[in-house]
Amino acid sequence: MSSTPALAFPPFGPDHEALRRTVRDWVYKELHPHRKTWDDAGEWPARELIQQLAQMGCLGIRYPEKDGGQGLDWWFHTAFVEELAHARNGGVVMSILVHTDISTPVLSEIGTPEQKEEFLIPAMRGELIGALGVTEPDCGSDVAAIQTTARIDGGDYIIDGAKTYITNGAFADFIVLAVRTGAAGHAGISLVLFPTNTPGFSVGKKLDKLGTRAVDSSMLHFDGCRIPRRNLLGVENGGFIHIMQNFQGERLVGALMATGCMEVSLQDALEYGRTRKAFNRPIGSFQVWRHKFAEHLTSLQAAKLVNYAAVARMQTGEDPTLQVSMAKLFAGDLAQKVLYDCLQFHGGAGFIEEYDIARACRDMRLMPIGGGTSEIMKEIIGKWSGL
Repeated sequence: MSSTPALAFPPFGPDHEALRRTVRDWVYKELHPHRKTWDDAGEWPARELIQQLAQMGCLGIRYPEKDGGQGLDWWFHTAFVEELAHARNGGVVMSILVHTDISTPVLSEIGTPEQKEEFLIPAMRGELIGALGVTEPDCGSDVAAIQTTARIDGGDYIIDGAKTYITNGAFADFIVLAVRTGAAGHAGISLVLFPTNTPGFSVGKKLDKLGTRAVDSSMLHFDGCRIPRRNLLGVENGGFIHIMQNFQGERLVGALMATGCMEVSLQDALEYGRTRKAFNRPIGSFQVWRHKFAEHLTSLQAAKLVNYAAVARMQTGEDPTLQVSMAKLFAGDLAQKVLYDCLQFHGGAGFIEEYDIARACRDMRLMPIGGGTSEIMKEIIGKWSGL
């Protein structure tokens, strides 16, 4: 009697593991040694290292080969994102993912051949760096309320307004920019491709942040900036739906990033607990901590499976909103608990910048905020669940 083997889930195989090894080796060689230096400096050599990722084929993993990508799927991209956590610097990882998963996906999906030739293909080659410009000083989660305007003047748009909290904003070559081209509300929003060498564009003060210090989050100002109307992404006044769809990839990689950070931090804590002694025994052997870490290791696996359910949904092309919202909510909030205990486990050492856990706690505090707060995720989950 024959039996059909069970389908592996997640469907990671030898090719995914080969990608993991390649990315992890690169991370430990090029990123990990500088994790504290770049935080202290408030910057990292993004252009040089993004070009290295391009040479490795990592900037267009899930983009079509006809557009210069690798033509692979979300599972390969998931392996890539998870391995970046070994950098132990959330700012650097976030900067990379802004380029690969926040600024370029909508360009891949709805960009014209000419737009892809001008922006997407150079971005995948590491020749251009991208950012996303949505959040404004008076508009965060309420995307439909954005005030930055783009008015038509002949064959151009004239853009006026401001954006804030824009990661990569200080050094990006182009911004996928949300602007108001119509009436108030979501129906008057468009997306445009904005080259940052446009006259009238300026970078304001670099914001002093709790975490992700290695990468800028900047105020951006647009004062009579003129760009050609051919830089419109999709149709005029049709940008809101694309912003919402783009959020799904951003939120999913945020969940993957948070889960990767939890896994690395737990590994570091467990190793610390084997060598640090109190009362003549390793601190990891005390029942209070063995039970706490047993809970966290179990929750980590749960977070991975919630993430992978969302990845599977993204892969099928079905609407992933519910699954992605659950993944971001669960991983973002769980990271706060796990990292709190990892720091507590280190005792006084956890309060010292010499140990990675201090940085991890700062960096991951962004996860329940950026890309849609946990409160917004609950509203979405409630709506999609008929509550």
